[in-house]
Amino acid sequence: MDISKKIAELKTIPGFRENVGMVLVHNGVVRAWSRKDKSKVGRVKIEVDQDKVEAIRAEFEARPGIFKVVAEAKSGEYVPGDDLLFLIVAGDIRENVKPALSELLDRIKSEAVSKQELA
Repeated sequence: MDISKKIAELKTIPGFRENVGMVLVHNGVVRAWSRKDKSKVGRVKIEVDQDKVEAIRAEFEARPGIFKVVAEAKSGEYVPGDDLLFLIVAGDIRENVKPALSELLDRIKSEAVSKQELA
């Protein structure tokens, strides 16, 4: 996903100017080390339940103050530095947008993504 282009697209949606005061972005990438024990990671295998991602995305988009939520999660095999997960949350004020992005990220990672780290 080209984040700049996606944000530009969001800005063309009717109601954006009237309802959005903050846009937050998450760009998750493959780390070269494991979160568990800091051991070297040469590649990862990712499986994503896209239906679950969409259900979670829609749930968060329906929250008060949230205008639009974009989620793109990739399945496949990747190496350190590769992009894996893009999230964009556009909404009215930081008190609504910041927690939405944080909770959205945690929910997608815990409920819709499985990861296998390989040396």
